[in-house]
Amino acid sequence: MANKKSAEKRNRQATVQRMRNRAIKTRMKNTIRVVEEAISASSIEEAKEALKLAISVIAKTGAKGTIHKKNASRKVSRLTKRVNSMQTAA
Repeated sequence: MANKKSAEKRNRQATVQRMRNRAIKTRMKNTIRVVEEAISASSIEEAKEALKLAISVIAKTGAKGTIHKKNASRKVSRLTKRVNSMQTAA
């Protein structure tokens, strides 16, 4: 346990940041899940709309530093590729 005043403050800040990052990551994962469900249901329009939202959420997550920017870019790229391949197959 922290004994100094500054260490106690860092501990409080770390707790708040950890909770914030967890909430942001959970939101990102949920939006990705919606896109994947639309892909598995083979509904192209629904997948496109979900992808649009997911790209925004993933980009914000990367911009805030919760995940690395290249990780966010890779997630967007892979999701987009899956939606586009579904569209060409139909």
